[in-house]
Amino acid sequence: MNVKKVFTGFVILMAVILVASFSLLISPPETVDVVIIGAGASGMAAAIEANGFGHKVVILEKMPYVGGNTLRATAGINGLNTPQQSAFNIEDDETLFKQDIFESGHDSNNEVMIDLMVKESAQAISWLTLQGVDLQDVGILAGHSVARTHRPSGGKPVGRAVVEALYAKLIELDIDLRTEHKAIEIVLDTAGAVSGVKIEDKSGKVYHINTRNVIIATGGFGGSPETFVYYNQKLKGYATTNSPSATGDFITLVEQLNVQLVDMGYIQTHPTVSTDYGMLITEALRGNGGILVNNSGMRFADEMKNRDVLSADLLAQDNKEVYLIFNEEIRRSLAASDDYIDMNIVIEGDDLSTLATRLRIDQLQLEATIMAYNSYVENGFDEAFNRKSLKYTLEQGPYYAVAVVPAVHYCMGGILIDSHARVIDDTGNPITGLYASGEATGGIHGLNRLGGNSLLDAIVFGRIAGRNIK
Repeated sequence: MNVKKVFTGFVILMAVILVASFSLLISPPETVDVVIIGAGASGMAAAIEANGFGHKVVILEKMPYVGGNTLRATAGINGLNTPQQSAFNIEDDETLFKQDIFESGHDSNNEVMIDLMVKESAQAISWLTLQGVDLQDVGILAGHSVARTHRPSGGKPVGRAVVEALYAKLIELDIDLRTEHKAIEIVLDTAGAVSGVKIEDKSGKVYHINTRNVIIATGGFGGSPETFVYYNQKLKGYATTNSPSATGDFITLVEQLNVQLVDMGYIQTHPTVSTDYGMLITEALRGNGGILVNNSGMRFADEMKNRDVLSADLLAQDNKEVYLIFNEEIRRSLAASDDYIDMNIVIEGDDLSTLATRLRIDQLQLEATIMAYNSYVENGFDEAFNRKSLKYTLEQGPYYAVAVVPAVHYCMGGILIDSHARVIDDTGNPITGLYASGEATGGIHGLNRLGGNSLLDAIVFGRIAGRNIK
């Protein structure tokens, strides 16, 4: 026996074993119970819920910050028969809420999902309140029969309040949140069940996490003109209210998985977006009494119509020139309006004469329009357009106006899910271990989403996904 050769072979073998052991030590295979893709309201709600059931969670966010489109939400979140509604003596019921939803969606909504969302709406409000979100104010939005849209006291924007509270909860619970980490592939095993996720970090390194559960909460594709025009050619040239993060990542993530995508061409425009700055002017401003006039100084529609119908009305006006007008009393009723004033996107006038001059519209016509509208508020009936919500008159200045135009706002289309938030494949069956929630899903809202239901959808189905993983 050649002792030298044997010894040399032994040394080499031991070196290989040591190197392999060291590699395993510094880079062990990572396994978690669930990977959540997207850290907006829905993804964070899913993470908190899954954590509460004892699951080990990793939540991925491709941006350097959390929140996504939720950060831009202003008007509020809908809830039925909540303590807040009771405090304002607001009478509401399931039938009325669902009637408003179906009317807005042109009766093309998924009835099972709407029924579930409405039934869980009060619980969603309570859950958010427990997380520390102030939802004490209740207002009315376009398309609603009664006030059921909850928002922070004084009418402050709701989105930032939700994001701050949920993010703080993630930190408190020590949930593994990885910003600037993008999911690039959902891996299935030979049986077609989820087995892992391939991820790219901010340095470009690609790595893998083993998991039996994935929740897709990437948001929609309203931030990508190329994508929304691909699905709806009529929207070519439209601006968008969406975050740059809303690029439809779910589309590429599921394209190899035989997942059903539904209603992809159903894309909602918001009627009141600043023409100069692309800033969404909250629907709550109209709900609290703001009116719309054209470049002749005349009202042309019920300002509380559903978004798709009112958008068409705006686009039919001469040169598409439309102004949203409100006064100091309405401004004080809604703290969100201060943001527009601070951003210098508002034209101001101490009186209607000054405002008309600055808007370059007929003073006498504007004054006649305001006088008529004030009489409608005082009499409780809008003789011109039968507007139901008549909260404040516009008798006292100062006055404010914002030039507005419709812009792409929300994508009703996305991944088909069932009532357990499970992703459905092209045979009609759920893919084992794959879930989705929020604007990445489709089929729930029909042709046109009712205002205030975006956050409701995100919270309800995010929590459902989080508590249904195995």
